[in-house]
Amino acid sequence: MKQALVDDTEDVSLDFGSEEELALRKAKIRHPLATFFHLFFRVSAIITYLFCDWFSNSFVACFVTILLLLSFDFWSVKNVTGRLLVGLRWWNQIDEDGKSHWVFEARRVPTRAASTEAEARIFWLGLIICPVIWTVFFFSTLFSLKLKWLALVIAGISLQTANLYGYIHCKLGGQKSISRATSSFFVTADAPNRQTGRLSEDHTEEHGKTSTR
Repeated sequence: MKQALVDDTEDVSLDFGSEEELALRKAKIRHPLATFFHLFFRVSAIITYLFCDWFSNSFVACFVTILLLLSFDFWSVKNVTGRLLVGLRWWNQIDEDGKSHWVFEARRVPTRAASTEAEARIFWLGLIICPVIWTVFFFSTLFSLKLKWLALVIAGISLQTANLYGYIHCKLGGQKSISRATSSFFVTADAPNRQTGRLSEDHTEEHGKTSTR
């Protein structure tokens, strides 16, 4: 009886890691400071552009303030919020030969510091909507003949579109690398079959030559 009880008793290991990671992913905000500054500078630049005439009559002061906000936004999104909120990063580096190379990285292995779905949604919405707003400002400035603001609007479009392009390239680049790995796997797996086919063809040709002789 004791032997039967011993045989029926087994050690079962319960893996709660995946459940914990899923719960962390569904949490609302895990990086509140990075999420705040992801939207703060770009929204502040848009609000300042719309209402700067109410606070100051100096065009230079408004121009410099908006340009600084856009620059802070570009730096924070490129170097901080993209890495924390969605696990993506891009930059430019120069090799020993003096050639410039663009590097796009995507975090593939999930960690405990990974972003949540809400943070990723906030990141991509802010990254896409704000360049669209600056594009609307470009056409409104052009049609209203406020040409003195045109350089600032073009700077806003350029800085925010650069981040958008970089992170889209990071996102799509990870998927392309997976497809390349899959295709290379199938090519490697199919290589022995091709070699076998070539050997059989060569053997058939040699056999035909021998029979003709």
